[in-house]
Amino acid sequence: MPLLKKKPFTLLEPPKDLEPNELVYQVRFTKEMFRDYEVYLNRINLYRQRFWTCKVSGKGNLTYEEALVSEKHAAEKVPEIPKELMTPALRTIQFSMLSLKDLAHTIAAKLQEHLFVGAELHGKRKKGDLCPCKILKVLEDITVKTKYEVAWLDRNKKVTETAVVNRDDLIWKKSPFSRNSLKPFIRKSTRQSFPWVLHDKLAEKYRISRDLPQDLKGKVFIQDGVVYNKRKKDAMEVKDSGKLKKKKVEAEEAEASNKEDNHQKEEPIKYPIDDLLVQPETDDPVFTVRPLPSRDFNVPMDGVGDLLMVWDFLSSFSKLLHLWPFSLEDFENAICCKGSNVNLIVETHSSLIRLLKSEKDECFLAVQKRTRALKITLTNWTDYLCDFLEIINIGDLSTHITTIKRGHYGLLDAQVKLGILRELVNQVLETDIAREKLAGYVEERQVLLSMKRGEALEEGRKKREEKEWLKAKSADNGATNGHGVDSTGNNQPVLSNGNHIGQNGQIAKNKGEAFSTRPNHASNNSRHLEIESKKTGKKKNMGVESQAEKRIDLTKKEALLLLRDEKIAASTWSIKEQRRAYFERELEKRILHTNPLGKDRDYNRYWWFKRDGRVFVESSDSKLWGYYCCKEEIDALMGSLNPKGERERALQKQVEKFYSRICLELQKRSKDLATKIALEEAVHRRSTRVRALPRENLANAFLNYVNRWKED
Repeated sequence: MPLLKKKPFTLLEPPKDLEPNELVYQVRFTKEMFRDYEVYLNRINLYRQRFWTCKVSGKGNLTYEEALVSEKHAAEKVPEIPKELMTPALRTIQFSMLSLKDLAHTIAAKLQEHLFVGAELHGKRKKGDLCPCKILKVLEDITVKTKYEVAWLDRNKKVTETAVVNRDDLIWKKSPFSRNSLKPFIRKSTRQSFPWVLHDKLAEKYRISRDLPQDLKGKVFIQDGVVYNKRKKDAMEVKDSGKLKKKKVEAEEAEASNKEDNHQKEEPIKYPIDDLLVQPETDDPVFTVRPLPSRDFNVPMDGVGDLLMVWDFLSSFSKLLHLWPFSLEDFENAICCKGSNVNLIVETHSSLIRLLKSEKDECFLAVQKRTRALKITLTNWTDYLCDFLEIINIGDLSTHITTIKRGHYGLLDAQVKLGILRELVNQVLETDIAREKLAGYVEERQVLLSMKRGEALEEGRKKREEKEWLKAKSADNGATNGHGVDSTGNNQPVLSNGNHIGQNGQIAKNKGEAFSTRPNHASNNSRHLEIESKKTGKKKNMGVESQAEKRIDLTKKEALLLLRDEKIAASTWSIKEQRRAYFERELEKRILHTNPLGKDRDYNRYWWFKRDGRVFVESSDSKLWGYYCCKEEIDALMGSLNPKGERERALQKQVEKFYSRICLELQKRSKDLATKIALEEAVHRRSTRVRALPRENLANAFLNYVNRWKED
């Protein structure tokens, strides 16, 4: 059960007096039932909040449903402790005050000291050599140390002989349980921590005492079935001393919560919410009818998931496997082909087995004992495949070893072939070579992301500097505009009375005023005044013309500079787009695994594989598959998604993100199909006397496959 803010959470009981035909609202993943829709909606919103914690793994910041899934996966990884060790492990856990880390370390140390019948470890023989052995019987003696009857094992774990050894001569070559593996076991076995308390059923099953030990009676106490620390008790006693105040506060809180509930009922629903809670409204747009996906697969419907998984892995890691890529249609047709030596199938199996063989694991050791040829060829690949099936020893697949040995691999069902390839892929993923490759992808992705982040920061810094420079430039222009321009076009300070300041700093008056102050030369003054006025007029005209020419030249320069800036900006923008496309392209090359685009309201998953183009649809129970193969279907799908729902909103965003690329791949696929149809029609129009070879038939294009990356 997920923890609410790291505290136990109890589900609600069904409503009382519930009629068999009464309509109720039910939470899908908790099976809780509600009569009131508003209460149901509040409960759903509580489960959608990210403050739930997985009880088994301790992972936090999850929704309730994510915590349930996390608990399911974590419970599968909980180590299976033998029955002989379960009791001492649980006794160590019960009422322990240690931290999770120290408690796991203590249990691991104690379990290492307990030896039991059936335990496989290493023992010292008379020569001092360490050999694998298995405990057959525990020989207890009061006067002498405990001895053990063991069976010495060979490499195939077969008993060679038996002997009696002391406890000091038996050692674990590797600790049976690590500290990290015991942490989920502790969380799964307990109902509370600090102190750790086992589940009642588990304690009763293994007869673990549920009474507090003497050394803890002064430190902890039990109330309502929950064990509390002494500090908690003191805090509760302080609360009990003010019961009246507490009741008053509770009444006020209840009244406030009622007001809040009434207020929430009046408030509109904030979208997006869970898709199943979305109700149609008058302002909703007209949604298109969701198209039915095509289901014309050649392989059985139960094998479509394995088909896509295996093909996606082979395409993604083709360079590591030295396998030339091939289309999904060719792979599907090759799987369904009844021929035993189809080159595509042979190269696919050979590349996977070759990588396992280079890892020198159990498969390689078994091959060495059987004196197989070191090179995998067209004639001996089935021998390696049979060795692999014998080692993994899966019942549904091992029954077909005889058929494969007889050379009739092609007669196997498509589902069996896909099951064999699935197991090969799973084994390859566990090899050190594959893990190193994945680790290298992770490092390269981190480097690319850091480079992308660094360039974005540098671009932001340059933009800030450019803004600061523009501000400083505008301030300088404002200071320059505070000065006037005289008639000659010179930038000289002008006073409010019309006088201007000369270069020597003295104030000079207008020439007309200077001449008029001379009374002894009146006639000359008039003549000089006319001459001066003519000269001044000419100078003014020349000044205006020169200023206009300067302005024209200035506008030309500004236009050229503006054009140059636009070209630089365009080139800079194209460089930015190229860098962005480069990072996206390089990150896609290092994708660790393909994730679905999203889910619709019915929890159907949508997949898009970049090497195929089609959008595949997987039902919520993974039993039904389909696909969309044209742009019109993708448009209809997007038009049918309701953005008020959480899942369909996220799916719509992802489809919009890859829309152009999906349409481009679908367009390319349509052209290829049109070309194939045209070629088929051309073949049919041939004379009936000229019969086409089987490999010329486009349906048998997979027969022409050649592995160009094959290792020598």
